[in-house]
Amino acid sequence: MTFKFKTAFDSTNAALAAAPQNARATFSASSTLGDGVNSNVAIRQFNVAVDEPQALGGTDTAPNPVEYILAALGSCQEITYRLYADALGIPVNRVSVRLEGDIDLRGLFNVDKSIRPGFQGITAEVTIDSPASENDLLRLKSVVDRHCPVLDILQNPTPVQIDFRHEQAHALEPV
Repeated sequence: MTFKFKTAFDSTNAALAAAPQNARATFSASSTLGDGVNSNVAIRQFNVAVDEPQALGGTDTAPNPVEYILAALGSCQEITYRLYADALGIPVNRVSVRLEGDIDLRGLFNVDKSIRPGFQGITAEVTIDSPASENDLLRLKSVVDRHCPVLDILQNPTPVQIDFRHEQAHALEPV
């Protein structure tokens, strides 16, 4: 069986080992608040809508930011499973992830200062369709959990610097 990502994995791995100074990648996004609490996010050539459910003041036209966190984790797990399954020669037909995150809204709405506004916990269930042995799949899970970027971001403190800039629209002077 040929693993279509193995060649890409092996060549990228070798290139990064030979030239570690080329390993840094920067990803970016920009977001602009629209009417109410909806936002338009630009990522490369893509536009992504963000909104809140009506119960949280939105119009429910798109997922909210914390739902995108779950989507990012689930899809990153799936991609990392695919990449490492092929690299390790473990056959995988399909990978899917189901996630849930619990938030205590008292943190967001400043009802209780002792409660953080983010997820209190996230649970995920990875389902793999594979003819591989249980031992091979557990080895794959261990490798994926060590190398999944979004899982790492969520499990470890990531330095974040938020700068603030004030702009003030100037009224046009009458002519």
